[in-house]
Amino acid sequence: MRWIVAGIMAAALAGGAQAQERERSDAPPLSPYKIILVGDSTMAPHSGWGGAFCAKHVKSSVACLNVGRGGRSTRSYRQEGSWDIALAEAAVKGYGATYVLIQFAHNDQSSKSERWTDETTEFPANLKRFVEEVRAAGATPVLVTPLTRREFKDGKLRNTLASWSDQVRGVAKATGVPLVDLNALSAAQTQEMGAEMATKLAQEPPTAEELAAAKAGTTLTPRPAPPEPKPIEGTGARGQVTRKFDYTHLGDIGAEIVARQVAQALAQAVPGLRSQLVR
Repeated sequence: MRWIVAGIMAAALAGGAQAQERERSDAPPLSPYKIILVGDSTMAPHSGWGGAFCAKHVKSSVACLNVGRGGRSTRSYRQEGSWDIALAEAAVKGYGATYVLIQFAHNDQSSKSERWTDETTEFPANLKRFVEEVRAAGATPVLVTPLTRREFKDGKLRNTLASWSDQVRGVAKATGVPLVDLNALSAAQTQEMGAEMATKLAQEPPTAEELAAAKAGTTLTPRPAPPEPKPIEGTGARGQVTRKFDYTHLGDIGAEIVARQVAQALAQAVPGLRSQLVR
């Protein structure tokens, strides 16, 4: 037994000596990227595509920050201070390149007093201001047309955000900003899926009545959102997320499908990011 122990110790000492003799070098400097996601609930964590995008479609050399927030428009996102946070992140130094993806419209067309904007004047003006301020911060803006709603009538998709998407396209062209045309991509895919299959993209399954309507080709009026859950008592994590069935927000399957679309379209719109994006 003693000779076994002695042999092991001798081998360990010899290995240590060899390690000291091995040549050492410094790791090359990292040139990381940063992607900041700015938008509404169709991008936000737990209800949109942004979480899946950051988790599965960027490499470890990319810092991916999702500051999408539910219920926000181009006006309310700025007024509440969320834009100041995103802009401060865009100005952080140390990255080889920083990109800010901006996607709004769902709540700009809302009737709620703190959200709505005029489609042809205020909405594009707000987008242009975002673009200018991102550039001033030293980052690259990328405009994203809004994710389509999955509402159907007589088997045909009702793309209620089509004209708002035209406004985004117009701003992108006027300002020379890269464009991810998510509205066109998601509308084409949703139409191909059809109303029944498209229900699988939602956060929760449809009711029997909602599914029957989808099978017939005409979706029902969306249900009101359920009330916010009560806080969880205890010493652990207490936050809760309200999941629901509707024709706008995304569950796990929907988020992954749309995130993949965004990643592929972003690689085309911004060639400098291709090496950092994962299919």
